[in-house]
Amino acid sequence: MDRIDRTKILAAVHILIRTYQTKHHVYIIGNGGSASTASHMACDLRKGIMRYDQNGGRMSVFSLADATAYTTAIANDMSYEHIFSEQLQGVLEKGDTVVAISISGNSPNIIAAVALAKQMEAQTIGLLGFRTGGKLAAMVDCPIIVDSDDYGRCEDVHLMLNHIFTDWIARHKKEIDTQ
Repeated sequence: MDRIDRTKILAAVHILIRTYQTKHHVYIIGNGGSASTASHMACDLRKGIMRYDQNGGRMSVFSLADATAYTTAIANDMSYEHIFSEQLQGVLEKGDTVVAISISGNSPNIIAAVALAKQMEAQTIGLLGFRTGGKLAAMVDCPIIVDSDDYGRCEDVHLMLNHIFTDWIARHKKEIDTQ
């Protein structure tokens, strides 16, 4: 955590807040352990931000990793490379945010979804790893790269970042709702 660029963390928080304030949507994507993190993050950003203030708005957040039937239909009928970009087709709008979680930063299905997000003028945040963030580091608006070659450590830091984002928004929710 000491080697994470704190300005990137703050930038990601501001992107999420702006998405919330403008009543747009957050879509979170990831494979394997990162899919689990996507589910966890969607839950925390939807419910966890309400912990200090039950009133006011709710954040519109979806983990595309949780759409099992749709995901497997796309993988079976098209290709696994399109499982996230196809889910975003028809729902992603300018002003929405896509949070891409990929330790290697080179997963073809994550890259395809981020490419679509950029085309649709959505904001993009990358929770990345393996010291460089792979191809996604240069694609996303806000890359947060974990300086480790260990999957477990990268996943742990991604979960900590989720909790930092959620806690920061929760603690400032009343101010955010009145802006």
